[in-house]
Amino acid sequence: MGRIHLFEFEDQKWFPTYLRNYVTDFLQFLSNKTKMYRPIIPKLKKMLLKDKTHRMIDLGSGGGGGLIWLNSELTKDIPDLKIILTDLYPNILAFKFVQKKADNFEFVEKPVDARKVPEELSGLRTQFLSLHHFKPKDAKLILQNAIDTKNSIAIFEGQERSIPSIFAMLLSPMSVLLVTPFLRPFKIGRIIFTYFIPIVPLIVLWDGVVSSLRTYSVKEMNELVENLNGTENYDWEIDKVKSGPGVVLYLLGTKKE
Repeated sequence: MGRIHLFEFEDQKWFPTYLRNYVTDFLQFLSNKTKMYRPIIPKLKKMLLKDKTHRMIDLGSGGGGGLIWLNSELTKDIPDLKIILTDLYPNILAFKFVQKKADNFEFVEKPVDARKVPEELSGLRTQFLSLHHFKPKDAKLILQNAIDTKNSIAIFEGQERSIPSIFAMLLSPMSVLLVTPFLRPFKIGRIIFTYFIPIVPLIVLWDGVVSSLRTYSVKEMNELVENLNGTENYDWEIDKVKSGPGVVLYLLGTKKE
């Protein structure tokens, strides 16, 4: 199955901010509660320790909530860890909510483009569930920018381009209906556009299926790093690991000593 870059509502500039936030809040809640990233915690710790950094610059943070549980695990061995949340469409209310859960979270209020990250945001760059939003040309720019600024980068996807992954996405509207009452901060609009005018479940369904179709395979991620300027100065680890009933694909680029 070849990669198909159909449109996602989340990517559209015209898409209402409040609806985008409802969708990203749901996705972050789900990844946090399912502890999707449990298998990659040792890899993140290893990268942070090798880089001798205590800062993670998270790109495309969405609602940010998916990092709450991950943060609690990382700080067991890296107690002075700081996580800076950023996004092209920053969800400030959600970022503030995350910050209340753990005071080592910080956030950038202005839009941050993952293809051209401000130089002052130095540290281990991370991306969770967001690489598939970028076409190959832009995905390469993200990686090239990390190399050019001498920052290591860790990218993770919680779905893959496969029939089982697409089938799981078809069940996502039911998940939205079940978990919406537990999403915080509480928003009456979330209730309205989930149960009375079910736009959010339909958007999650469409964007979920499209996300699977857009996801880069391990082979394709290897191709992304092949011809980058300075790629030889990085150690690359690209693979996938089982996580519950699904998988997490990852692309890790660590500066060579």
